[in-house]
Amino acid sequence: MSAESKRFLPACAAIGGLALLVACSGSQKTGPTLPAPPDRLTRATLVGPLCHGTACRCADSPAQAGPPPSSAVKRYEVVIGPVDNEMWTTVGDNVLYKSNERATECFYLDLPAPGDVPVTVRAHGRAGYGAHVAIHELRVDGKGRYDTFDFICGAPGACRMDQIEEWQQSLDRYPRGIHDPCGSTKIERVHWDTGRLADIHVPNDLYLALSMKVYPFAPKAPPGDAGCANKY
Repeated sequence: MSAESKRFLPACAAIGGLALLVACSGSQKTGPTLPAPPDRLTRATLVGPLCHGTACRCADSPAQAGPPPSSAVKRYEVVIGPVDNEMWTTVGDNVLYKSNERATECFYLDLPAPGDVPVTVRAHGRAGYGAHVAIHELRVDGKGRYDTFDFICGAPGACRMDQIEEWQQSLDRYPRGIHDPCGSTKIERVHWDTGRLADIHVPNDLYLALSMKVYPFAPKAPPGDAGCANKY
């Protein structure tokens, strides 16, 4: 699978419901410590008419997000939620924060084309969390959005270990890491880790990382067009 998706377990443990035994060895990640979440605020270069300061209004249609200023960048929509707990998503140098006070936050970013953009997702809750992040590449003409990445676990309810495993297995549907082959963005190098378990099935912390490979060409076909099936 080109997305190179893999799981690193945070400690030597037997996860009963998953029938997954992790041995204590040098080849396994044995430390439970995850990178600290960013500060509880958004620090990002947000773009388009829907954004003011550190906040954006969610678009009712892709055209509302506006076009990028030049062909050197592409405009993306990042949707965090709906979930009850706080979440963070970083896209390149941009830190996007969703607090407990709002179920869903949307953000609009211009990313370099071509480019390789690192992305991380963090979620945390003392008794578990729900997690949902979707990234869409927006057409320059405003006539649609391409599915670039979608992670959901719990939402509603608490994210369970078996749901994360099922999501990882679902990436096999995208053998080249391309969620919509009519778009121009590929997902690569997916890996994830969890903190300690709130119970045997529910982790209290999530760290998910991946890379978005942005190609320079401008997509022509509408999202989901069958003619794109064998593209790059």
